[in-house]
Amino acid sequence: MPEVDLGFPRAFVEFANPADASEVLRCDLTWLTSRYQCIFGSGCAGIYADAPDVGCCTLGAHFSDRDDERRVAAFVAQLTPATWEGHPGRRVTRKDWVEVDDEGARKTRTAVVDDQQACVFHNRGGVDSPAGEQAGCALHGLALARGRHPLETKPDVCWQLPIRRTFRDVERPDGTTYTEVGIGEYERAGWGPGGHDLDWYCSANTEAHTAPEPVYLTHRAELVALMGQAAYDVLVGHCEDHLATRGPRGPLALHPATAATLAPRGPAAT
Repeated sequence: MPEVDLGFPRAFVEFANPADASEVLRCDLTWLTSRYQCIFGSGCAGIYADAPDVGCCTLGAHFSDRDDERRVAAFVAQLTPATWEGHPGRRVTRKDWVEVDDEGARKTRTAVVDDQQACVFHNRGGVDSPAGEQAGCALHGLALARGRHPLETKPDVCWQLPIRRTFRDVERPDGTTYTEVGIGEYERAGWGPGGHDLDWYCSANTEAHTAPEPVYLTHRAELVALMGQAAYDVLVGHCEDHLATRGPRGPLALHPATAATLAPRGPAAT
């Protein structure tokens, strides 16, 4: 099935952050109640056609700030040649895995192996790989091997995708202000103009809307990290209410990629 168009109706809910009176959460119920799941290794076509096995790790990951980079550095130091294909085989330095882009922003390095560009932490896998046959992120694999959640070991942008958190200062008519914290889908437009040049993208693609449970449950850890436990608990109630709101075609403003996968199939041809 094709990727759905971006301009479909969405349902949002706004509520005050129970843990911070200066914040109002604005959450995309259409996205958070969708059945999206990451399908890396199970049908993901990669964002570029010439690197289908790399997923969305083709360009490397920009660090959100110095704290993000320092946190990742602590886990990079725990990688070995047996868990990271790109390990230099000696004491790892920042130059081995950090680079600065044309705009001066710090990010993970990219490397080209077998004519495919990827983040330096991407293990390509295979029988000849020192990290084993399973392809994927070395930092993600480290988390699983240590019994930790990958959001602890990976750069912020990596574990947040395709959830997007935004901040906006809002002034009320009476002159008071608050911070609007948006929680929604990191769709193609979130990447800027270049997002429309991606050959494949998952969040609005029907192939990736096959999870048995909605995003607000399957991505609980990420959402708690992004909005806090108290706000997440409120969000759960709103998501449950949204799913209980039935219309002629299901919940109000159902994500069309999810709707396509939940639609009843016709009888098989004989």
